[in-house]
Amino acid sequence: MKTRTLVLLSSAIELATGVALIAGPGLVARVLLGADLSGSGFAVARVGGCGLLSLGLACWPGGGNATAQATRALFVYNLLAGLYLGYLRVGGGFSGYLLWPACAVHLLLALLLARPAFEGGRHAK
Repeated sequence: MKTRTLVLLSSAIELATGVALIAGPGLVARVLLGADLSGSGFAVARVGGCGLLSLGLACWPGGGNATAQATRALFVYNLLAGLYLGYLRVGGGFSGYLLWPACAVHLLLALLLARPAFEGGRHAK
């Protein structure tokens, strides 16, 4: 799969997740973590949604190419998010029905983005 396609897919997922967290943080918490949010949790989730929306927009490939910076940023984000979501399921006591699929998608994207991220964007087209 081309790096541009991977970056586009990852950016689209982060954009959608960001919008979902801004619009309905409680719903996202329930389906992802199997838990409800408290008052401050709504605020933190919405700020996180703003961050994901910004990440998706910043990494969106423009002009037909995915930049090396966007590829590396999405690699690191997907790796850390996948590892943390896995930890939340195994050691954190969370059990939302989308937790394992979200973990798997992030780790798969990280795996697919690893090579282009470390090759410095030579395959960023």
